[in-house]
Amino acid sequence: MAFISEFNSLMWGYVLSIILLGTGLVYSIATGFPQLTQFGKIWDSLKANMNGEGGISGFSALCATVGGQVGTGSLVGVASALLAGGPGALFWMWITALFGMVISFAEAVLGQLYHEKSPDGNFYGGAPYYMTKGLHNKTLACLYAAFTVFTMGIAIVMLQTHSIASAVTVIYPLPIWVLGIGVALLTALVVLGGVKRITETASLVVPFMAVIYLLGVIYIVITHFAQIPALFAQIMSSAFTTEAAAGGAVGYTIKEAVRNGVARGLFSNDAGNGCAAAMHASAKVEHPAMQGFAAMFGTFMTTIVICSCTGFAILLSGVLHSGAIGVNLVQAAFSANLGSFGNYFVMLMTFLFCFTTIIADVFYGEVSVRYLFKETPEKVERYVKMFKILVLLLIIVGSMMQLDDLWDLVDFGVAFLVLFNVYALLKMKGDVVHVLKDYLEKLKEGKIPSWEAEGSQPR
Repeated sequence: MAFISEFNSLMWGYVLSIILLGTGLVYSIATGFPQLTQFGKIWDSLKANMNGEGGISGFSALCATVGGQVGTGSLVGVASALLAGGPGALFWMWITALFGMVISFAEAVLGQLYHEKSPDGNFYGGAPYYMTKGLHNKTLACLYAAFTVFTMGIAIVMLQTHSIASAVTVIYPLPIWVLGIGVALLTALVVLGGVKRITETASLVVPFMAVIYLLGVIYIVITHFAQIPALFAQIMSSAFTTEAAAGGAVGYTIKEAVRNGVARGLFSNDAGNGCAAAMHASAKVEHPAMQGFAAMFGTFMTTIVICSCTGFAILLSGVLHSGAIGVNLVQAAFSANLGSFGNYFVMLMTFLFCFTTIIADVFYGEVSVRYLFKETPEKVERYVKMFKILVLLLIIVGSMMQLDDLWDLVDFGVAFLVLFNVYALLKMKGDVVHVLKDYLEKLKEGKIPSWEAEGSQPR
């Protein structure tokens, strides 16, 4: 693991931070900063796509995507970022989200442009598909798909299970392998039902868990309201200066704030790694830009709202240097304000957050398996089932692994996904600009945007 740790330190130190933020800036300029100027279109898009008319609605795909984003990254990821990078890491998570919103827009649009309808009646797409059909680079697509199977379908799924086990064992000293088996069985009930069951489950769970979590954090913010100005001052100063904390016992550098803020910010919202495009590609919408706006909202909700909630809870509660790590640090924050109920609250939120991420990430892995073996359609379903069985077994293994080892595997895999996907995004920028321009022009003309209309084909 030493080589992987060194590689991650190099890539996530500044290299990927510059690449991701640079890509977000390029896209923001090219599209006119839609994350700011077109933010109001998000609500209109969500209302217009509540019903998929026989397919998967844009709203259901969004819920499943947010379910995949609001997982360990929103709890353990934030805790880990604050421990390693200090309060300033939260600022860099916000910056990552700001530029990540337009990247998410681009990924969703390309996912819609180049998806395919499967014999089972569902749409499948995502980065490997737009790399093949739009970029005409099958080698890159195959490499991306292989890394997706490993990173999203295996490594991140194991990380989610580990977080669930950690949250539960603080309260109930159950054998970890028993918890792993329980999570695997629940996962099987959903993922073996296909993408339709995944999106339906997410549509029920995600809005509920988001509202409940927000209410818990609002209570903490209200009870520490006088500390809010000092909190923001601490976050901003820590983001740009070297800060000695805990009486000089802990030192944070700008590099660590950036590294952990960007790395965990990306992990929380998937912007730049291309995986969320697979879920957005499954939606049946009138115009690709509509799902692009939904994708922007997913990134905003995940990082700007949910991750900030976790960060505020930890920093306002004064438990950052309590010695707790991972999800147990989040539990310490809520317990400091809600008493013993805080442990149960975080345990429930951890389960819901991580479980929805597991089912989404298994789907991302499935899409890549389907892509890799689509040349042999009679065997595709067999390979998909084999993949799902393997993942269910590794869910049990992941619950018993070390947290640092799992993070190393995740960071390693995601680094390659970002490199492959960003290259494709920059090469296909013209397609995204064309789609957004088409959508806005139709609105200006008073028309209901529809991609099937004459002249609306990709460049």
